[in-house]
Amino acid sequence: MKIISLCLFQWRGNNITEPKLLATGFESSTFGFFKKKTVKEWCEFVSFTLAKRTNESQRQSVKEKDYICHVYNRFDNLSAIVICDDEYPRRVAFSLINKVMDDFMDIYGNKFGDLEDYPFEQIVQLLNKFQDPNQADKLSKIQRTLDETTIILQDTIEKVLKRGENLEILVDRSELLSNQSKQFYRVAKKHNRCCTIC
Repeated sequence: MKIISLCLFQWRGNNITEPKLLATGFESSTFGFFKKKTVKEWCEFVSFTLAKRTNESQRQSVKEKDYICHVYNRFDNLSAIVICDDEYPRRVAFSLINKVMDDFMDIYGNKFGDLEDYPFEQIVQLLNKFQDPNQADKLSKIQRTLDETTIILQDTIEKVLKRGENLEILVDRSELLSNQSKQFYRVAKKHNRCCTIC
């Protein structure tokens, strides 16, 4: 999972007829020396085209070969585009888009549209921070932890059954289960057995 580029545009307002590139971040470590410039230009061109052809307050994701381009044209004349591989989580990509626009407006909100230049080095920091979606996004990190726990639990139950131990015998012998819980287990197992379709 990798983000290739992150571009921020002013896509309308103040007599702007074409999207104006405000800031860009580019991750080029996976590309050869001679390809880096070409890939960067391609990313900026695709981002410009998507910013120009996306309606106000619209989010969209567009597949281009092995990459996905996520774009959001916000009501405040900002547009951000993330280009990443197709394994990168969509929700995290849009979280990055919102974060970059919010951080930009925190700095330039009341001056936005009045200046010619908008230095915004934070875009590279955000691009680097979001390279690992599990670290950047708390929900993804929690989900990964839950998935790992589920896998460990399933693996443990399978190992117990593989050693020849029968779950029914374990339930009957258990001192931790009340008689009511043991009875519930037997009834549930009986109902599941009678409803099995062969």
